[in-house]
Amino acid sequence: MNDAEDRMIEQTLWMDARPETVWRFFTDPARLAQWWGRAELDARPGGVLRVSMQEGRRPVMRGEFVELVPYERIVFTFGWEATPSAPDIPPGSTRVEVTLTADGGGTRLNLQHNGLPPALGTETSDGWAYVLDLLRKAATSHREQDS
Repeated sequence: MNDAEDRMIEQTLWMDARPETVWRFFTDPARLAQWWGRAELDARPGGVLRVSMQEGRRPVMRGEFVELVPYERIVFTFGWEATPSAPDIPPGSTRVEVTLTADGGGTRLNLQHNGLPPALGTETSDGWAYVLDLLRKAATSHREQDS
């Protein structure tokens, strides 16, 4: 794949939870499991990020953390382990950038997923919309606990 063929998707949503709370849902395996899937992670640059999906075709996402700026930015590589049910995006071959911005009493989350094969852009966008809504619900339910 070359840069001319790559596709980027972007999604933004607001949630009624502080950036510190949302951050924990990306960096704590127990919280990440509440919205995305069972996770193995080491939240530091170069650390592993492996998420076993619990719904649908149950593929396994594998990448590594590239950058972590507490409560503001998370960057990780993204791809799927080779299984018959997984989309054709090799582990670590794409890049996800998540920016958290305090907005009123909540957080505006912006996600950019770069380097996608054009044929998988819509499927990936739909997948992110689905799991980010689960994240919004999970983070909102924890906002009082993390105050």
